[in-house]
Amino acid sequence: MTNLERPVAVVGGGPVGLVTAIGLAHYGVPVVVFEEDDRLSLDTKAGTILTRTLEVLHRYGALDDVMRAAVRVDEIGELDRATNASTLSVRTGDLTEDTRYPFVINIPQHELEPLLRDALERKAPGALRMGHRLRDFTDHGDGVSLVLDGPAGEVREEVSYVLGCDGGRSTIREQLGITVEGKTLEERYTLVDLKVDLDLANPRDYPYLAYFGDPQEWMVLVRQPHCWRFLFPLAPGRPEPSREEFAEKVARFIGETDSMEILGTNIYSVHHRVAETWNVGRVFLMGDAAHLITPMWALGLNTGILDASNLPWRLAWLFRGWADETVLGGYEREQAPVAIQGSGALAEAARANMGRRADGVSAMGEGNWGNAFTRALLGVRLDVDGDGDWSMVKSGDAPLPVVAGDRAPDLPVFGPEGLVHLHDLCADSFVALHFADARRQPSIPRPTVAGLRHYVVSRWDAPHDSGLRDRALFDPADRLRRRFGLGEDAVVLLRPDAHVAAILPLGRAEEITARYADVVGAPALTRA
Repeated sequence: MTNLERPVAVVGGGPVGLVTAIGLAHYGVPVVVFEEDDRLSLDTKAGTILTRTLEVLHRYGALDDVMRAAVRVDEIGELDRATNASTLSVRTGDLTEDTRYPFVINIPQHELEPLLRDALERKAPGALRMGHRLRDFTDHGDGVSLVLDGPAGEVREEVSYVLGCDGGRSTIREQLGITVEGKTLEERYTLVDLKVDLDLANPRDYPYLAYFGDPQEWMVLVRQPHCWRFLFPLAPGRPEPSREEFAEKVARFIGETDSMEILGTNIYSVHHRVAETWNVGRVFLMGDAAHLITPMWALGLNTGILDASNLPWRLAWLFRGWADETVLGGYEREQAPVAIQGSGALAEAARANMGRRADGVSAMGEGNWGNAFTRALLGVRLDVDGDGDWSMVKSGDAPLPVVAGDRAPDLPVFGPEGLVHLHDLCADSFVALHFADARRQPSIPRPTVAGLRHYVVSRWDAPHDSGLRDRALFDPADRLRRRFGLGEDAVVLLRPDAHVAAILPLGRAEEITARYADVVGAPALTRA
């Protein structure tokens, strides 16, 4: 068996590990998932899934069941706890020119994980192995040997790569000797799930995702599918409150109600820690194993899903022979600054804002579109050129022009077979979009390079005798061109994760293949 016939091992069966495995299976990469527990998590943890994560789940064919089980939210509210007055309302409905999902969703993690497990089973039957704890591993340079403790005793497995999705106390990270920098907060966070009627008997009209700021006692209120969730800090040294004390604390925020039933509670420590490196040889760290982010604004789990969006397509290109191992180097280079200086800084700024601390850095800008784009995690601009230029914050009331590294807008166009959304067009391929006048029959390359397709995009539909019909995208009213902010004809190169790899003038279209080869490595120059 050659190296690339062996599966990729995902160690850890939490949301990031499961989504990563689903992504690998989506691309046809053999995968096996080892989870040390004998059942999925029952904790009432992370509960909000942001728009960018919805797009990743859609790309991997794992969204429909999650959407059916969730509550959709188009307003993120901030309120002053003392007065109950709204201080900010972020309306995600302004994102209709950017995404098919102009909202976020609420679903508790213990309900999300079984849905992801089922999606993985459909794509890769038997890939998830519960009750398998990693004991040791050896990287041989051309593969990795694993030793695990399974339900029936010792298990040995030969794999091609290891993806450490084994959480903040990562065994893989520890065995690699990777240093972790950061801190553990003195305060702990408390989750309380309550059955309480805030719609009819005790109408409050709170947004389904509401942040109550206060210098002494802040709280987050989340409408889950079957209950309300309250999250608030527990002061250092304070013992776990009794159920009566939980109820009293909630009542201080929302007032008295006719009835209230505590369904469950969870108290956990909060960390802000980052691994010094995310990759050693054939082993990669992902999610909490790489970056344990303070879970404010839902940036913990959702930042981990960004990792699960970036690495699988790179491994797929390698397994298909379309790239060399240099393609894997872009994972940490692009994702580390987003997690550390991006999500990490935003989460800390949000926490300071909740506590009304004057020294807190502003986490929001001017304009609802920019705030919604940022809060939905659509504003991530990756460092695709390796020059250190990245961002994850947008501002303003109107959509900004798209630049290299941005996530491309997911708008509809009309292809040879009918309506298609941009993200679906590039879900399993790099795509070069040649924005030009189809009437003038521009020169659009035929597929000659593995993993790269070309299309002309025009508000003029390609005539049947133009020779372009099978490579033409009809863009009524130049909607897509305008959203990209293209005043002149240009070529836009999209990656499978829908990030823009390059934007070049149309006269330099021949450079697109070279740019593609730079991203994935020399094997990309082989014919399709």
